[in-house]
Amino acid sequence: MRGMSRRYLVVIFQFLPFALAFLRDRRRFVLFGSGRQVTDDRHRQRAERMRDTMLELGPAFVKIGQVLSTRPDIVPPIYADVFGTLQDEVPEDAGGDPTRIVDEEFGDELDRSTLEPIAGGSLAYVYTAQYQGKRIALKVRRPGLEPLIERDLRVVRGLIPLVSLFATERQQYSIENAADDFEDIISDELDFDREGTIMRDIRENFADDDRVVIPEVYETLSSERVLAMEYLTGRKITDDDAFDGVDVTPHEMATRIIDVYLEMGLVDGVFHADPHPGNLAVTDDGRLLLFDFGMSERLSATIQEDIVGLYRALVRRDVDDLVDALIALDVLEPHVNRSEVGRVLELVIENLEGRSEVTWRMIITELTTMLRDFPFRIPPDVMLLIRVGTVGEGVCRQLDPEFDFLAVVRSFLAEQGLIESELDTIIEETWRDARQSLPALTRIPARFDRTLYRLERGEVVVRTEPVDDRRVGDPYLGYAVVVGALVVAASILTFHARPYELPVLAVAAAFFLVYLIRRRAS
Repeated sequence: MRGMSRRYLVVIFQFLPFALAFLRDRRRFVLFGSGRQVTDDRHRQRAERMRDTMLELGPAFVKIGQVLSTRPDIVPPIYADVFGTLQDEVPEDAGGDPTRIVDEEFGDELDRSTLEPIAGGSLAYVYTAQYQGKRIALKVRRPGLEPLIERDLRVVRGLIPLVSLFATERQQYSIENAADDFEDIISDELDFDREGTIMRDIRENFADDDRVVIPEVYETLSSERVLAMEYLTGRKITDDDAFDGVDVTPHEMATRIIDVYLEMGLVDGVFHADPHPGNLAVTDDGRLLLFDFGMSERLSATIQEDIVGLYRALVRRDVDDLVDALIALDVLEPHVNRSEVGRVLELVIENLEGRSEVTWRMIITELTTMLRDFPFRIPPDVMLLIRVGTVGEGVCRQLDPEFDFLAVVRSFLAEQGLIESELDTIIEETWRDARQSLPALTRIPARFDRTLYRLERGEVVVRTEPVDDRRVGDPYLGYAVVVGALVVAASILTFHARPYELPVLAVAAAFFLVYLIRRRAS
């Protein structure tokens, strides 16, 4: 209990200066005074200090920072950008010696002298080792990590009510659910059995695709604490020599990355959610090599359809469908004011259409910025999709500065039949309008036939009455109105196979003649 209290005090002490700074942004003297203007540079410096504080506090806070980098519903874009740099940061002194785990799991089966570290992260180390005549890769969880993370998650959960006091009303809606999201994501990353299962599923899904390679998982050598994999090598995808001697260009590889990730998420329903440059490599034969499946997710068929529906609504500029998609994805509450949200989304679309270049990051930033007055949150599965798009687009732009991320996405979705091409969309909308109008159009000839029959029998009477007893204006204006209506009807009937328009025009001419005679007589 004493250790938990001490940890609370340490965390509060570390973040107190930032809390005071945010309060002073609203009121210069904390409890009173007007707000103060803070430049972007000042915000970036503050975000960098917060990032360093998270790094100092250990793996749980590093992971929380990584999660916050993809949560525009909680942190502003500048802070998200800075927290995103935690992806490659490693707190070396967290936990004990990972080789102890290797010894406990393998014993004498593995020659300890062949063990070589090749990578490290906030939750695990990666080694290579010689095992039964072949080189394998071992992802080893940091020893003693679970109790530390459990303690820090309890601290975070206990501090969330306090953090909410410093947050806006919009942010409070997301912060209330943040602790559960953090716990779910970190627990998933600590579950090596889950990671191994996802790796096997994705490898099987791409078994017939020679564009991409995923390491094989050695199930019999793996456990809860160690993930044993095929050892594959490649050049980091953003290295200057990554494409030397291979028959693939950076632009082609960028397109391949997007296609592969879209297929994982929207076709197969299981995807690798951490496409930063350290997890992507180019093999000697020009294939895309994926590493580290700790951050990954499965999507239900319903979520996949909702994501496609969201993109379809954006392509069509259909605000009503866009609101439906956001509600279906649990981004917006079901009882949100649809008309007000609709007006905001119309502004989002107008703002995006007015720009010469539109990126995925720009769309997300515009959406989250304009929705700031509404209670919205980013659920974990949607958050990981946003992360894939944002990080993936950044990698593709590093490979090809002119890369059009959204054009490749649209092309993929059209090829897969998930959305229609622009021409198909126009045809479909036109046909939908025609179908809706067809019943009314088919009833027009019968209605005019009945009207003409009544005219022949003298049952149609056009009566015009003045508003008061004074005779003002044209007392025979009703005839002119009937003439106009009959001319419009005749123009519609010209599309019918039978010449119904001729008698209608004749009747119109008769009314017009009566109108002229009455006018002259009066």
